[in-house]
Amino acid sequence: MTLQPKTSPMLEMKGITKRFPGVIANENVHFELRAGEVHTLLGENGAGKSTLMKILYGLYQQDEGEVLLNGESVRLTSPAHAIARGIGMIHQHFMLVPTLTVTENVALGLKSTRGFLTDLKSVSRRIVALSETFGLQVNPDEYVWQLSVGERQRVEIIKALYRDASILILDEPTAVLTPNEVADIFVIFRRLADDGRGLVFISHKLQEVLDLSDRITVMRHGRVTGETTPAAASRHILAQMMVGREVKLAPEKHLVQPGKTLLTIEDLHVPGDRGKDAVQGIHLEVRSGEVVGIAGISGNGQRELAEAIAGLRTPTSGTILIDGQNTTCCKPGQVRKAGLSYVPEERMRDGAIGEFKIKENLVLLNHNSAQFCKNGFLRFKHIQRHCEKLVREYAVKTPDIETTTKSLSGGNIQKLILARELSSNPKVLIASQPTRGVDIGAAEYIHERISQQRLSGTASLVISEDLDEVMALSDRIAVMFDGKIMGIVNREEASRESIGLMMTGEKQVDAMGDKA
Repeated sequence: MTLQPKTSPMLEMKGITKRFPGVIANENVHFELRAGEVHTLLGENGAGKSTLMKILYGLYQQDEGEVLLNGESVRLTSPAHAIARGIGMIHQHFMLVPTLTVTENVALGLKSTRGFLTDLKSVSRRIVALSETFGLQVNPDEYVWQLSVGERQRVEIIKALYRDASILILDEPTAVLTPNEVADIFVIFRRLADDGRGLVFISHKLQEVLDLSDRITVMRHGRVTGETTPAAASRHILAQMMVGREVKLAPEKHLVQPGKTLLTIEDLHVPGDRGKDAVQGIHLEVRSGEVVGIAGISGNGQRELAEAIAGLRTPTSGTILIDGQNTTCCKPGQVRKAGLSYVPEERMRDGAIGEFKIKENLVLLNHNSAQFCKNGFLRFKHIQRHCEKLVREYAVKTPDIETTTKSLSGGNIQKLILARELSSNPKVLIASQPTRGVDIGAAEYIHERISQQRLSGTASLVISEDLDEVMALSDRIAVMFDGKIMGIVNREEASRESIGLMMTGEKQVDAMGDKA
């Protein structure tokens, strides 16, 4: 059934306040959504966006305020209740069962007209109809594990539409998509809005917000700080509204002539967790004073490559050289002595120990060095001065260095790890997903620090699923797909479209940028 656009709001959230022990997540928040529009909810991590939408989806109940659907006051007590009232949520992490077909996934949890038996043929027919109406292009008989990431995203949308959702909450829906898939999904979102549905779009990617939105509401510290439209805004204006100050969206490019090769990877094969090689025959060089970015969709061998370079995963074959020294099968400590610093993808699993104090994490990997240890005894005054200096230089927000690391925000933990790794003056830096899950202010600082490593002559390899980040930081960009490098292009010659094609394996270029 086509929903008719209305002039009055289909959703109103008035004076919403939600408290948790020690924190007010939402404070007197007002938000509305009209039929036929995409209304973006924008803000840093911890701004209160997710809490507000969890209240709308019935996962939380507000302490104060009310929710109105088409003018009727409702209290949504569960996701099932929200779904019954026409609210659907497209999750960032897909809620699909890989071993079931598209039809079976859509039918899960629904009552059947055939009693205990599910009428899958009827479900399949409606999936086909929805696919044709909104250009979703999904085969109802395929298993989810056979689908691309973009196709799985479409299945999530079909699940919501099948349940007659008139309001769709889109929670970071483009986080795992290529640029080309993002363009396709935006066409679908616009069709849904044009059909009279209301879409709430949650994203931290400012250009995407400007491209898709009709209206934009910005939150900071649990409050609404402003509302604007794409016509009246820019990336810089939105960033400033989010943070409350001027923000540099791209780091200053320090012009450095690249020197000798400090990281060499030759015909590298690295096993994945399931036995099959996740990295398959990679060749790559990174020179002094250069930042090389690795772009790709998650799960195409990036994590295994980083771990192999850092000595955390043993290659099947091939060679890794750091400044000419063979470190292929060396342990992590030996690799560090050769000149490597490593900012891992999982900061609290591999980068820091949450229960340790800040000062303990800052000297975790070199506490037995001559600088901090003499005759088997720790030099506590030297450690104290060193750690206080790093906390100041890297703007780690903390009461003191005795604070437990797990009490810091994600951005401050990442700055702590970066401070430890860069203070060793590395020859080679591996930074894997360096700003994942951190707010825009911390990301700005981290980008600037990585960019400054050019001046120190460091060879930096930045691995990120955020294409904007890769393009902002890199001198050259290597694109990985299915464990292989599909091409290496200079930043000045790179386009989002060509990189997007390489990320899906549809295009390959040689190291000089020519089609292969």
